[in-house]
Amino acid sequence: MKVDQFIVIMVSLLSSVSLLVIVSLGLALAFGMMGVINMAHGEFLMLGAYFTITAVNAGIVLPVAILISAIAMGGLGMVIERIVLRQLYGRIWATMLATWGLSLLIVGVVQLVFGTSSNGIPTPLSTIHLGGYMLSQYSLVLIALAGVLIATTYLVFARTPYGTMARAAASLPEMAAAVGINVSRVNMITFGIASALAGLGGGLLAPLSGVSPTFGQGYIGDAFMTVVVGGASPLLGASTASLLLGGIYAGVSNIVSPVAGTLALLLVSMLVLRFLPTGLTGLWRKARQ
Repeated sequence: MKVDQFIVIMVSLLSSVSLLVIVSLGLALAFGMMGVINMAHGEFLMLGAYFTITAVNAGIVLPVAILISAIAMGGLGMVIERIVLRQLYGRIWATMLATWGLSLLIVGVVQLVFGTSSNGIPTPLSTIHLGGYMLSQYSLVLIALAGVLIATTYLVFARTPYGTMARAAASLPEMAAAVGINVSRVNMITFGIASALAGLGGGLLAPLSGVSPTFGQGYIGDAFMTVVVGGASPLLGASTASLLLGGIYAGVSNIVSPVAGTLALLLVSMLVLRFLPTGLTGLWRKARQ
């Protein structure tokens, strides 16, 4: 295998991993920290993409537009937590039904505002010629940003006072409230951060394909698969599952075809859940005990 071919394959693998991280991190955080299975996560990605496109069309540069979409989705997520989710914690089926209804509402509103046709923005940066191959510079940016997102989220939830309060509110809410932590406020902020990550992900994905009201449906399956295979630990689960599933998909796709890569991804996911019902992080926790 030539060096340029090896580099292209490795970039393809890392691109698949980074895309899974980008689309699933917000969902993993909401589930792992709050026990909320957000059925509207795909629509949050879609809204983030539309916020980005609207900002770019208004003359705002893409990086700032993506940041604006993350902030806007974070604020919207906190409003949704107050109005929809606040009374439903601990009732997993109720939260799933409520967020599923929310997803239908969001799609309907977006169709009224933007129509059903696809919108888009040009992919930033150009391609790099490497031997007989071409690499997208934007793919390299996404790989780097996926690592930054994981590291930043880890630092926020593992190395800050807020992170300590969030973990306490997630694991022992009654005891957290007894020591003076405002559990309700912490949950609102946590869901806001999860929504901001979804908005950021949608903004990063907007230049890669046309954006329509059904944009999120193309990513929600991969996001849920990553979260379920990863298990309840949001960061470790999302990271390890993205690495496993993204690597399998990229490897088989390069060797055989993208269709075979998708089938291999589904097969590996089923095998993991058959032998590790609690996901990859369940194996890690069992090894620590």
